[in-house]
Amino acid sequence: MRYKILTPEEAAALIEHDECVGMSGFAHAGALKKIPAAIAAKAKAEHEAGRPYKIKLMTGASTTDLVDKLLSEAEAVSLRMPYQSCPVTRKAIDKGDIAYNDMHLSFMMRAMRHGHIPRVKTAIVEVSEVTDEGELTFTVGMGNSPAFCMLADRIILELNTYHKPELKDIHDIYISHDESGRCLVPLYHEDDRIGTRVLKVDPEKIVGIVPTHSPDGFAAFKEGTPETDRIGRNVVRFLEEEYRMGRIPEGFLPIQSGVGNVANSVLAALGDSDIIPPVRMYGEVIQDSVVKLMQRGRCSFASGCSLLLSDEMLEEVYQNFDFYRDKFLLRPAEISNNTSVIRRLGVVCMNTAIEADLFGNINSTHFYGSRIMNGIGGSGDFARCSVLTIFTCPSVTKRGAISSIVPMVSHTDHTEHDVDVIVTEQGVADLRGKSPRERAEIVIDHCAHPDYRPLLRRYLALTPIGHTPHSLTKAFAFQTAFLETGDMRNVDLG
Repeated sequence: MRYKILTPEEAAALIEHDECVGMSGFAHAGALKKIPAAIAAKAKAEHEAGRPYKIKLMTGASTTDLVDKLLSEAEAVSLRMPYQSCPVTRKAIDKGDIAYNDMHLSFMMRAMRHGHIPRVKTAIVEVSEVTDEGELTFTVGMGNSPAFCMLADRIILELNTYHKPELKDIHDIYISHDESGRCLVPLYHEDDRIGTRVLKVDPEKIVGIVPTHSPDGFAAFKEGTPETDRIGRNVVRFLEEEYRMGRIPEGFLPIQSGVGNVANSVLAALGDSDIIPPVRMYGEVIQDSVVKLMQRGRCSFASGCSLLLSDEMLEEVYQNFDFYRDKFLLRPAEISNNTSVIRRLGVVCMNTAIEADLFGNINSTHFYGSRIMNGIGGSGDFARCSVLTIFTCPSVTKRGAISSIVPMVSHTDHTEHDVDVIVTEQGVADLRGKSPRERAEIVIDHCAHPDYRPLLRRYLALTPIGHTPHSLTKAFAFQTAFLETGDMRNVDLG
């Protein structure tokens, strides 16, 4: 091998204060295993010596505790983009110690190419294989790794021999060289191959390799609860009716599903449907639940940008790779989330909300308007452009002290104009073609918990005149009641 072998400490020594670093990883999938810990140790040593040391950290999406947690604890991050899910990082963001630019995933690389956000100097990415000619085979998390490698001045590789070089057979790496970001992406079906299996870079840019042999360490999501299972069944009953009515064509439409227990319950319910045919996926994250559908013959293909599988399920895929070889394609995030492709394919998107308001606005990122949860991620890319946009959430949380259906969301990520359907365990609110007042009545009747329906109707009665009946003085009364008393049911509507 022509490349220099580095220790994690030697790799970290190359990273300078205030440098913009692009790291691989889309959730746990493809996240780095060794080098971030060495960067965190370097930051602590520099701080103890009285010198500043922080980096601007760019990734594909969220990563793992080996990246975000260690670097945040070491106070080694000044800027974080475009998405995170780490409690330690979240706390630092809320305190103002880390600047966090929460943005649509599809926007990030275009913004970087145009100079609106810092350009990566060093790309540190996980690969399963590298050739002397500079051909890189990524692992299970594509994310922004290809674009980082193309834009960076230098590349450091974590060569992870746990992952199979055969992964290149499920990679489709397409990077547009049109700086305007407006060129046609020639993808017309979920399983179209439009790129290459490996990324070719200038070998001179590869300054070293850190060997690793480690799985991603991702534990499978817990089984669904009775509540999430009811949400899943409500979603599927709605889709079955759409299919029966002919509003979804024969053969169905490609599905995008978010991450988590609610999403898994929805997919499980899809698998149990005797009306909906085997589905095809076009989205971001491919989870254990998708593989289980494939095993049952209920999912024929999945396109995404990461295989977010438990270690046990990934081992199943590796051991039976010939079966899965033609069932997966992993693409860069700027293709998996490309809004023109999403619109062209006619995707049905299903994502989760923190809170939804009476008129269809969705908050998916913040608690009480100011405290960050994770981020918008790719949900906005799909919500704005899908043929059918569904948001799900339980009707209440904190044992009923919080209603997820509120008069006005405390932070707006997805406006009423992009939201077609809201689903809770109580039922389904189909908002298409409805006025604001009609939407409010449907949301209350079908999605709100019975404990909160009278309170929400009382709120509507406060403003008898107006296209959208909001009371400026009481719009956030539910959230305020929880912050002041610990229970939204104590709301004072005057």
